[in-house]
Amino acid sequence: MIGKIHKQMSHDSWLFSKMATPDYTPFVFLLLLFQSGVWGVPSCHATKPGMLNVHLVPHTHDDVGWLKTVDQYFYGDRNDIQHAGVQYILDSVVDQLLKNPDRRFIYVETAFFYRWWKQQTDDMQNTVKQLVNEGRLEFVNGGWCMSDEATTHYSAVIDQMTMGLRFLNDTFGHCGRPRVAWHIDPFGHAREHASMFAQMGYDGFFFGRLDYQDRNRRMVAREQEMLWRASESLTPPMADLFTGILPNGYNPPEGFCWDQSCDDPPIRDDPDLEDYNVDDALVYKTNHIIMTMGSDFQYENANLWYKNLDKLIRYVNQMQSNGSEVNVLYSTPSCYLQELHRANLTWPLKGDDFFPYADSAHDFWTGYFTSRPALKRYERISNSYLQTCKQLEVLGGPISRKGPFGAGDSETLKKAMAVAQHHDAVSGTEKQHVANDYARKLANGWAHCQVPTMCFSVNVYNPLARPVSWPVRLPVNGTAYSISDAKGKAVDSQVVSLCASIVTLRDFLSSLFCVCLSRYNASDGNNSESIQMSGAYIFRPNTSTPFIISKTAKIETLQEVRQWFSPWVSQVVRLYTDSRALELEWTVGPVPIGDDLGKEVISRLDSSINSSGVFYTDSNGREVLQRRKDYRPTWNLRQSEPIAGNYYPINSRAYIKDDKDQLTVVTDRSQGGGSIQDGSLEIMLHRRLLYDDVRGVGEPLNETSDIYPEGLVVRGRHLLSLSPPATAADTHRPLAQEVVLQPLITFTDGELHPSTRLEFSGLQAVLPPAVHLLTVSQWDQDTVLLRLEHQYQASESKEHSQPVTVNLQKLFSTLDMLGVSEMNLSANQWKDEMTRLDWKAESGTHHTGVTNQLCLLSPLGCVKTADLL
Repeated sequence: MIGKIHKQMSHDSWLFSKMATPDYTPFVFLLLLFQSGVWGVPSCHATKPGMLNVHLVPHTHDDVGWLKTVDQYFYGDRNDIQHAGVQYILDSVVDQLLKNPDRRFIYVETAFFYRWWKQQTDDMQNTVKQLVNEGRLEFVNGGWCMSDEATTHYSAVIDQMTMGLRFLNDTFGHCGRPRVAWHIDPFGHAREHASMFAQMGYDGFFFGRLDYQDRNRRMVAREQEMLWRASESLTPPMADLFTGILPNGYNPPEGFCWDQSCDDPPIRDDPDLEDYNVDDALVYKTNHIIMTMGSDFQYENANLWYKNLDKLIRYVNQMQSNGSEVNVLYSTPSCYLQELHRANLTWPLKGDDFFPYADSAHDFWTGYFTSRPALKRYERISNSYLQTCKQLEVLGGPISRKGPFGAGDSETLKKAMAVAQHHDAVSGTEKQHVANDYARKLANGWAHCQVPTMCFSVNVYNPLARPVSWPVRLPVNGTAYSISDAKGKAVDSQVVSLCASIVTLRDFLSSLFCVCLSRYNASDGNNSESIQMSGAYIFRPNTSTPFIISKTAKIETLQEVRQWFSPWVSQVVRLYTDSRALELEWTVGPVPIGDDLGKEVISRLDSSINSSGVFYTDSNGREVLQRRKDYRPTWNLRQSEPIAGNYYPINSRAYIKDDKDQLTVVTDRSQGGGSIQDGSLEIMLHRRLLYDDVRGVGEPLNETSDIYPEGLVVRGRHLLSLSPPATAADTHRPLAQEVVLQPLITFTDGELHPSTRLEFSGLQAVLPPAVHLLTVSQWDQDTVLLRLEHQYQASESKEHSQPVTVNLQKLFSTLDMLGVSEMNLSANQWKDEMTRLDWKAESGTHHTGVTNQLCLLSPLGCVKTADLL
């Protein structure tokens, strides 16, 4: 079984049957059974040619935690905070769907639906299956949550989508598989998300939020719907995704909200309803318009909605006999998308992303790129821990899945990580008690994911499929230690004491770049231009010039250099032997607020590089996009916030370059940053704010704890590399992967048993540098889900952007492959059965929607079926 990984950045999933050596018995590879039937045909109401067809989409938007915890939202607890109970929404909707076969409803968050489903009787489950089979209840998106797009890493996004989609597949078969991605609430949209959705087999993508200037331009140009070309490396249409912007965010039109939480009057039985407002339809290209009828946690009393929607449809359509050309119908995003496809039009192309997002001139939602930095780091290392746990469950055999809490122990952490991807979780835009709950769930998942430890004093496990040099730092009590490896060979080590001499800054920093730590004072809303304040979502400094925390720093040096800029800001600079990067370990906090001003602390790297206003950031940890100061690729920007309006999400790395040098910063969590001055990169580290930014969370971002009652202290790392641009990717891509999937260190008391195995490798050989082992996970008892990715973009590396061949049969040391079957990225469809709608770009180029290439999960890899068998 040989797989050739081609030069496009792509993803794929493989299910293979395994046999351990020598304990497992052979087992055929996994078969997923689908129900027969043609999607869309039996479930969509007929539309009327020549009329404006208004597709009413009843829906609820159920945050998997925000103002209340995920548990409180499901059960309807703490309604003093917000009246919301998801279990009652699903109860009520199913009851109302049964009363009228014309009615439709869509549901999104599988985390909630999974809980509700497990509580239902067999009769109710059969009833719901029938509603799904008939297309009256449709799942859209289908992930465990509706993930954030700025602060999430692609590996965690794929995991949470796979979890949700697998449940729908196993429960409802083909009819439960979502065909539309639905991100109505995230605060900006990443190109890599669109690429992943395309590789998961979605036909379209709808969202609600985009920059107010961009929306206005698109309304005039009638470009509310487009074809998003979401990869510069994948051959079209592999990462092409039809994308639509919803006309009213995700809320109903004004005056048409009939939930118990709304104040709009109900429809009375008056036949004179000429005032129905359909003006928004004029900004779309076809005679179809989509209207979202619902909002946050609505339909708890679904009778209110459906009784009025039934009347709306009946009375508006009655006007057709008097010459009206408006036809209103119950619909779903899939049915709406089907009508757009039938129109056979050409659509404008988009190749960049939708960051940053602003809803007015001084209101840029760029603060959440950094908000709650401690939670962001905890989520990132939890992802690394989860990948390691899943690998060991596979490589270690059945005994490794019998941890302290029983078999399948990684499931608890999988669910906690999936919930943490929500757009009000890792984003940092939730209330404090909800953030605490996310952290608690992750900690509980860590405990459940423990596997029986071997008799090592210190055990280091590398989850990457290649060797790494990784410094291990341990607290010790003493000055003399002897460290040896598994073969008894001495390992280089140093004991770093707390005493040192003072040196000057120029003694250890190159003249090419320097680091100053600075801060912005947050706006308190007392401003002549705008009353907008900095908060969990929005970044708005009260001046365009950062305040230098200190122009001088107390410095101590040993094998590392320690800088104190102030009592609450310090930094350690390290350069390990043979290291490819300089390590900056920053510590910030408690951020002082005695002057009644919130503060946003940044690390600014100034260099002699002639960057000309251009810098580069990653998209969800994968492909890299070019950014340019005060510029948007597809529309003319009127810049009103010179700092916040030039901040972008940095998920794993950012860099500036010229013809000679490239300065790259690898981050250990998602952060916000920009290049405000030529030759400079700044990255926001920590935020402590005293005002709410009036975007719904209802409290300031002022984190404290029992341990830190005066304010949260946060520590993190940046890795800096300086290299020629032609070879820079060969350094920063592996570095970024090492930080995301860092070696796991565990400890065991006691002496080593003589029979203890001191070294272990799950692979027979190191994978090529271009190939990343993304997923090794137990699928069922004898089947494993494998994802490999080619991790270099096209033309990014002269050496590593080339095709690579991988021998799957000789991959693992403890497993034998008995069979392999290719699946799509989310592992919910066979690859050779995955078809997508084909769309025409305005250039006139027509791309078929069917491909015989299997996309490996990565920036660059495609595998042809013929190459595998």
